[in-house]
Amino acid sequence: MIRSLAVATLLATTTPGLAQDLASHDNRIDLMRSDAPELAKPGPFTVGVQTLEVVNPDQLDIVNVTGPDVMPRYDRPLTLEVWYPAAAPKPEAPQAYENVLIRDGKRTVALYGAAVRDASPDAAGGPYPLILISHGYPGNRFLMAHLGENLASKGYVTVSIDHTDSTYDNQLAFGSTLVNRPLDQLFVLNQIDTLSKTEGSFLNGLVDAGNTGLIGYSMGGYGAVILAGGGVTEASTAYDWGAPAGTLKVHQDGTETQRALPDPRIKAMVAFAPWGRNTDFWDAAGLANIRTPIMFIAGDKDDVSLYEGGTRTIFEEAVNTDRYLLTFIGANHNAGAPMPAPIEAWEPAEGLDFIPAEHYTDAVWDNVRMNNISQHFVTAYFGKMLKADTGMDRYLNLVELAEDGVVDRDDAGTPGPADTYWAGFPLRSAIGLRLEHRTAP
Repeated sequence: MIRSLAVATLLATTTPGLAQDLASHDNRIDLMRSDAPELAKPGPFTVGVQTLEVVNPDQLDIVNVTGPDVMPRYDRPLTLEVWYPAAAPKPEAPQAYENVLIRDGKRTVALYGAAVRDASPDAAGGPYPLILISHGYPGNRFLMAHLGENLASKGYVTVSIDHTDSTYDNQLAFGSTLVNRPLDQLFVLNQIDTLSKTEGSFLNGLVDAGNTGLIGYSMGGYGAVILAGGGVTEASTAYDWGAPAGTLKVHQDGTETQRALPDPRIKAMVAFAPWGRNTDFWDAAGLANIRTPIMFIAGDKDDVSLYEGGTRTIFEEAVNTDRYLLTFIGANHNAGAPMPAPIEAWEPAEGLDFIPAEHYTDAVWDNVRMNNISQHFVTAYFGKMLKADTGMDRYLNLVELAEDGVVDRDDAGTPGPADTYWAGFPLRSAIGLRLEHRTAP
């Protein structure tokens, strides 16, 4: 019964042209509602996808650190999903991602999208800007696959990371995520940069790693804030539930290692519900050191990272950078980032005291609508910041509260001088959203 209700709900929220596909392939990551804002729609490129395994050598093994005298090291493995513009026809049928783990960490499912496995890259249009995608705790590299595919179709190479010790089947000591998250993000940037210059790699000549964006959700957003220059507080390095034996001091505000972490190749970031300010991992002084431009996206009912005292406070305290805050009014922690819940996730799972679908969904907002809105604004933001497309300004320079937008259109739909309705949104659809913008002094 749960499965039938979930299918019916998804069928009701997708466009008619996809309904037949959805009935056969429930777990679509690329759904597009008829009221999706303009920039959510896929771009002109066919999307290819490949999986890479990389290893960061000689890293501190946080999980097995038991004290200042026991600091083992290991070679840290990371699995990457890489989407890119491909030199192939767009597929007529949905393409499968097989054996993808879901939130219970035990069951695997098939997801369906538009990316063609191992397709030849479209090098003629490159090199393309790079976008790194970093999931929460726990998560995996497919959690934001909708953004990976969508942005690749618009001329980006997108790389989503499986963070060791932080995935559904490998959810180990939280301290490992606290220490390793920004280090993983930077290491993957270095790896992709190297592969972009390596003869024989499919990424050779395809990526402009000197023009990189980063998308982080929850703990991925935590890593992004640190990598942007937000060093953590001294107090947070000593939490008994945090990173052991002072290992988080590597990211402490003002230390040599922390000051060296921000990378000039990263031009802009998108942080969905970044975790950390809610537990005083940062203070105003540390966040004032952020210089990388950031767009924050959050729900104002977030009970994980918090909104007031959490994401909104980071936005307000990052006073020395250009920043946006997109708020889903009434939404919780899952605002905009997770893909739609796989059908199988609506069934109870052994070992969990909640339905796994709750990891993906929101009680108020439809997943596909949130995804479409995120795709729209992330496209506008990275188009402006990574591609210097000034045409994106009209989608970002908006009246703050969507419902305050005024419609002044002639019979042909051409906006008049009094029109302040949110650009790119179909009439009657720009509601429940707020977009704020602050600039550095």
